[in-house]
Amino acid sequence: MNSQDAWASAYHQLELQLDRPTFDTWLRDTVLLRSEGNTLFVIGVRNDYVRDMLQKRLSREIRRALNEVVGQSVELEFEVYIAPKRDGEPDDDMPLFKLLAQQEPSVSTALPLHQHIARPQRGELPECELNPRYTFDRLVFGGENDMVYAAAQAVAERPASVYNPFFIYGDVGLGKTHLLQAIAHACIARNLRTIYIPSEAFTNDLIDSIRQRSTAMFRDKYRSVDVLLIDDVQFIAGKDSTQEEFFHTFNALYQFGKQVVIASDRHPHELETLEARLRSRFEGGLVMDVQPPTLETRIAILKAWSRERGVTLDSKVYEMVAERASMNVRELEGVFNHMMATAHLSRTPIQVDTAHDMLETYHRPRQHVTLARVVEIVARQHNLHAHDLTGPRRDGHINNARQIAMYLAREMTGASLTQIGDAFGRKHTTVLHGCNKVMEDLERDLITRAVVEEIRGKLIKGE
Repeated sequence: MNSQDAWASAYHQLELQLDRPTFDTWLRDTVLLRSEGNTLFVIGVRNDYVRDMLQKRLSREIRRALNEVVGQSVELEFEVYIAPKRDGEPDDDMPLFKLLAQQEPSVSTALPLHQHIARPQRGELPECELNPRYTFDRLVFGGENDMVYAAAQAVAERPASVYNPFFIYGDVGLGKTHLLQAIAHACIARNLRTIYIPSEAFTNDLIDSIRQRSTAMFRDKYRSVDVLLIDDVQFIAGKDSTQEEFFHTFNALYQFGKQVVIASDRHPHELETLEARLRSRFEGGLVMDVQPPTLETRIAILKAWSRERGVTLDSKVYEMVAERASMNVRELEGVFNHMMATAHLSRTPIQVDTAHDMLETYHRPRQHVTLARVVEIVARQHNLHAHDLTGPRRDGHINNARQIAMYLAREMTGASLTQIGDAFGRKHTTVLHGCNKVMEDLERDLITRAVVEEIRGKLIKGE
């Protein structure tokens, strides 16, 4: 039997053995380019995506089929081969590769597989959606959190070498997300492939990959990273499919010496609806809690924010704000932003007496805030109708108002990304992107800051 006949026979065997989507996607258009006797078969494929997938996932099955046909062990090589098209021949490239080529027109074919494959339904976002403000340089921790800060830096400097997995937990607003993203920024700066993702987004990506029959891509993406950071892992509790997938992802990364960092609002043993096998793996690493900031730490944080804005306040003002916002850093930031915006809008310098009045105004009893209420107030503030924010229109001013509404909805209603996305007719990833965009604008744009604070004030007062 010559090599062409051997390949044709093995090809038909594989067509019967593999499921139809796998065969059609990866093997349908392969050809035998050349061979050396019956010991080496060089298989031609249409592009690097197929070549890498065959090498990583299907080479064993192909080799086994050829071994059975020729009666001896063979070697395989895969080469990109583009057959010339005849005049009038239709373009029959697979839609998947057309889409990827459109999304990444300048990607070098020398890049590894994971850089060619986008997460399902995430074409508009980069692989690792990080807030540029959440770095170690901007992280102010006091003595109460020295150990967790030092451990996070050690993980960022030597991933998978010191603390793996690294599990941090604590109440809302204490800086867990900031800490995870600081590690991610540091790892990316060292050219490590890093993914930071909230657990809710991980779940939705898994659902999308199942719906689109692209679970192989999903697994390749998450299991080929150097550092994986999962935020709010408590939200996968009770979701059997997500826990199953995360369990195998965790095992694959741990086995190959990759770093896993996890954040939660509770200690692993308190996640009662989480599978025992996951809890035991989390507890097998370094588990540390983030403590609420002390008064001194809150004052230090306020001074750091003031320096960033070029503002100097009386020491008593810092103490007043720090004493008033004693629950967490998020509340502290809200009080500080409110005071800055009020001073800017009223053109009033911040003195001890004016600061006292501003803080009294800020802390009127809060009204219950709903998603519908946020949409109503934001729309009114921008001279729009509520359906403008929840509808399909993408005009610039409507999009800006919609992002502000998403940001305030996430901050003030306690709704999840998916719930907010449903309210606005958007995907959860769009909500996350919009929230991060507003957070960046609040840092550098006084007008946006003033608008957000004015709307927040109306929501708090129930106007």
